[in-house]
Amino acid sequence: MFISKFRWVAPIALMLSASFLASCGLPGVGPTKNQIFAGSVQREGDAFVVAVNDRVTRATAVVPALGFSDTLRHASIQSADIIRPGDTLGLTIWENVDDGLLAGEASNATILESVQVDGSGFIFVPYAGRIKAAGNTPEAIRRIITEKLEDQTPDPQVQVRRTAGDGATVSILGSAGTQGVFPITRPTRTLASMLASAGGVGMSPEIAQITLTRGNQSETIWFEDLYDNPELDIALRDGDRILVEADQRSFTALGAAGSQTRLTFDTRTLSLVEALAQLGGLSPTTADPTGVFVFRNEPAEISNIVLGRNDLVGAQRLIYVLDLTEPNGLFVARDFLIRDGDTIYVTEAPIVQWNRTIASITGTLGGAQGLTTAATGGTLGE
Repeated sequence: MFISKFRWVAPIALMLSASFLASCGLPGVGPTKNQIFAGSVQREGDAFVVAVNDRVTRATAVVPALGFSDTLRHASIQSADIIRPGDTLGLTIWENVDDGLLAGEASNATILESVQVDGSGFIFVPYAGRIKAAGNTPEAIRRIITEKLEDQTPDPQVQVRRTAGDGATVSILGSAGTQGVFPITRPTRTLASMLASAGGVGMSPEIAQITLTRGNQSETIWFEDLYDNPELDIALRDGDRILVEADQRSFTALGAAGSQTRLTFDTRTLSLVEALAQLGGLSPTTADPTGVFVFRNEPAEISNIVLGRNDLVGAQRLIYVLDLTEPNGLFVARDFLIRDGDTIYVTEAPIVQWNRTIASITGTLGGAQGLTTAATGGTLGE
């Protein structure tokens, strides 16, 4: 009789000790599911815990909207022959007289080579004076010089050509096929054509972003949008800077996921299922598929929709929870989009926490299994 009672008293005492140790907080990968729920606003915490359903996935399905402003999109195509400071011009001037202003007695043509455009954008032409060259095409400069000379010599004929210098240029940096400074020529007067001339992008087009900086203004577009929609292409200007880089959005994974790490997006839209796949799935030995959480600072406009309120102001801490074991669980996870800065946290299965607690008492996992056997009707001696 005494032995029979002892057989039950020992396991019960150990289980009570296990419960006490669990309440004291044993080592683990992070908070348990119950601890997360305990920190909710509904329980006087500081975060809203929301179970994800189809309504929530629709309300939170936000993808960064990238594109150029109307100011850039409506800019006209610029001539590829624009002269800039530092360029060198060649001038030929014909005069319709034997002894002209510039030409000698033996010739009615005057050739001026190596006329450099100064830092202020001007050139000097005898009898025509200082001419604004920078910002003009050779044809426009020809007309200006002709008008200046025709009052002093009959019917002057002028030819203007660039002999050195690239004229208008843009710089291409980042993960383009080729980096460098490129002249704006007739075939490369738009962003898409210039990128093609530079060898395209050196990464997956799906995550490539193109940022154009003009003066103090920078705007970004998805490369795929630029490629698929010719109407989004823009005209280039002298001095434009083009940066090609991969999508910089990222998320962090913790807990019992396949790995604990920080990863960047490998697609423009990334669902929770795809994010878990990037991580190698859930840990088959420790993960609790009923406790998959996504921590996010949600803008007020989305928070109010998700929570069915209209009084929230400023970013709110929201914790989205998914149960992948539900009949619709994987479909919901497939439709729930991950956003920049999200933290995905997978809780441990209760049995893992239990085994860790018992092992802390018995010293081995085998001791935990023996205690389970004893508690369910076996004997300590068996």
